[in-house]
Amino acid sequence: MYIIAVLGNLTILFIMTIELSLHGTMYYFLCMLAVTNLFLPISILPKTLSIFWFNSREIDFSAFLALVYFIHCFLVIESGIFVAMAVDRYVAICHPLRDSTILTNPVVAKIGLAMVLLGAMLILPYPFLASWRPYCRTNIIPHTHCEHKAAVKLACTDTRVSSYYGLFVLFCVKAFYIPHLFSSLMHWYGHNVALRLHVLIANMYLLLSPVLNPIIYGARTEQISKWLLRLFTHKGT
Repeated sequence: MYIIAVLGNLTILFIMTIELSLHGTMYYFLCMLAVTNLFLPISILPKTLSIFWFNSREIDFSAFLALVYFIHCFLVIESGIFVAMAVDRYVAICHPLRDSTILTNPVVAKIGLAMVLLGAMLILPYPFLASWRPYCRTNIIPHTHCEHKAAVKLACTDTRVSSYYGLFVLFCVKAFYIPHLFSSLMHWYGHNVALRLHVLIANMYLLLSPVLNPIIYGARTEQISKWLLRLFTHKGT
């Protein structure tokens, strides 16, 4: 899944770079989505694979906090890009004669910058809230990646602020992916749910999106699918 996610999103970026007909508003948002889906698995999978391949189960606390920040930041950015893509389709359908004047290149650039700033600022309290708490029980996170909620549950002090803020972030980004919502709610309320199910769902909601997005939003886009068809047809002849 890691290889498919990286190759799929790199392919989308490559096609949009060399094909001039794909330099439009919708494709700019697809490009932003591909970049986000490229960095999201990169921030998760190397450490996960090192656990399974090399039994490397330790990580420095500062590195852990950095990965917590980047993982959740990319998730928020991805959610914001989905909203921007929905707005782009709304403008194209409801105002087809004015879409090029409403969503100009500077406006698209500002929307992209706003999504990055939203993710950067909204997730910024996560590492600070986690670093200020004492951890006197254990230093073992029952996950294959750096989960903020899993770290909060190990703290030896009141964690209601982190819990409330985590739920605020969850609903603030419109819970764009159902497994993400399910995983988060299980952390706060599913105390009787098996640990293996926690880990499985957490891995799935982080991996499925980068794997499926290039297929759903890339290959199903007419211009991109035609370009891929021409490429493989040309190679076949």
